[in-house]
Amino acid sequence: MREFQSRGTALARKHLCDWLTLILLIAILTLLSTGPPFYRFVGKDMMTDLKYPHKPNTVPPWAIPVISIVCPVVIILGIFVHRRDVYDLHQAILGLLFSVVITGVITDAIKNGVGRPRPDFFWRCFPDGKEVYDQPTGEVICHGIAKVINDGHKSFPSGHTSYAFAGLGFVSLYLSGKIKAFDRRGHVSKLCIVFLPLLVASLVGISRVSDYRHHWHDVFVGGLLGFLVGIFCYLHFFPPPNHSQGWGPYAYFEMLEKSRGEADRTNAETPCNTREDDTRLDELESGGM
Repeated sequence: MREFQSRGTALARKHLCDWLTLILLIAILTLLSTGPPFYRFVGKDMMTDLKYPHKPNTVPPWAIPVISIVCPVVIILGIFVHRRDVYDLHQAILGLLFSVVITGVITDAIKNGVGRPRPDFFWRCFPDGKEVYDQPTGEVICHGIAKVINDGHKSFPSGHTSYAFAGLGFVSLYLSGKIKAFDRRGHVSKLCIVFLPLLVASLVGISRVSDYRHHWHDVFVGGLLGFLVGIFCYLHFFPPPNHSQGWGPYAYFEMLEKSRGEADRTNAETPCNTREDDTRLDELESGGM
């Protein structure tokens, strides 16, 4: 237990700068998510394509942190209980949080910069159905709730979809490394496990189109954005899933190399336990516990 705590403390200290960066990104994300979007020109002739019903969310906003963060963390903790590897636990959670937060920053920055109206913008702008337009330009003069109208200018890209693919895409790669899905043994059941998180993320995206909250382009770009960020963040901390060492983080193998060097120096002084130490390190390097 003491060894576990000491390794965890040392790892957290080593990545202190990363944790501080994460906190800074969360602050930036908070500002972006509450900031006003660009009010793109919306004319009378455009309203035909923006007159879809204003429906409730199939996947409410509060469910997105649960889907993209809480569920992946539960999976990571489940694997930690089995393996008891603090390096894997720390790097997986740090990578997951970076994946979701970086995706959020990029998504909200684009949302605010583009200001694309949602498919249900008409009913956000004119909740009573009475249309009002500026006479010279034909631009809409909205009389709905300001907060609802602001949100109506945040269609591109889909935040629900990008968050879902960032978190679930990351955990999909994480699982594929842990179960060695690409070990060339042809176990389709492993692929089913890998694809399950991606299926859930896809269903989140589909719900955004069926709820008329996003155009399909918004969902496609949001999913692509979240998954790409998830891939980059995963590969920053872990080898590719098809790598021979894809089951563990880089930090774990760095620790093994350091331990092997220390063991070699110790064995040079006291050669009695050389074979036992080398055997144990080989087991750890191959994923044995």
